[in-house]
Amino acid sequence: MEEYKHCEVCGRLYPEKHHIVFKSQGGLDFFLNFKYLCVEHHKGKKSPHMCKKIDLEYKKELQAKLRNKLIQDYYTENELIKILELNRRQVKKMCRKFLLYKEGYKTEDIIRRLMGGKLY
Repeated sequence: MEEYKHCEVCGRLYPEKHHIVFKSQGGLDFFLNFKYLCVEHHKGKKSPHMCKKIDLEYKKELQAKLRNKLIQDYYTENELIKILELNRRQVKKMCRKFLLYKEGYKTEDIIRRLMGGKLY
């Protein structure tokens, strides 16, 4: 996991960690759900907190990253821990409402949950 020391938009030093899927929307603390932004790009007029277009853009980027990482139709809990760098508690909580098939949990259910219950 790469720790950012610069804003991903403008390159300013000491960015803040932004949750792409906000915690209030059901977002989890995991590396793909983070974007490192300076104060202006995190909370200013052209930020995901103030501009729905930017918020949607970041969510679509996250969803594409998830689809690129989760290429199989089903995953086990252990596979999700390894691929998404989640801890066991996060995976258990995330999957508790999913149907468990003999192959594992459906990728579409996993992505929808990580996106806060919506697909973009």
